[in-house]
Amino acid sequence: MENFFSWMTKLIPKEEVIIWFNVHNIHYEKVELFGDIFISLYRIIDETYLGEDTGETKIILSFDDINSHFEWAWATLLDNFNKENISIKLDGDHKEYVREFFIDTYYFPPQKNIKETLDEFLLDTFDYKKSFTKSDLDILTEIYHLFNKNLN
Repeated sequence: MENFFSWMTKLIPKEEVIIWFNVHNIHYEKVELFGDIFISLYRIIDETYLGEDTGETKIILSFDDINSHFEWAWATLLDNFNKENISIKLDGDHKEYVREFFIDTYYFPPQKNIKETLDEFLLDTFDYKKSFTKSDLDILTEIYHLFNKNLN
């Protein structure tokens, strides 16, 4: 249990983070790009999702509606990045990773505050200038390699 706690909370010295990035062939510019992808997708989803409690009326969407919304948001995101000459594959494990992430944290969060802090979480996840824990580096490395192999 102590190792798990350390993995989640102990900050890694900056020199070790630099070594980690070098060993895993992680480039700062791409970390920023992949962060922009996640944050842009979050904002597209958040600005267009209709399945929220709006006071007097509550709109309940089916899972198919939610999936259709995600598919539309994903296609919109890719189209926006294509306009900037950044081509990302439409389908693949990167898309499935992102879909599951947003289903778990945005569409069906176990607690409401998760959804409310998602923007801040994403900004923090891709901030390569901050201090990292081992778990932060593991997550960032996994996302980095998923997206890096799916750039065209």
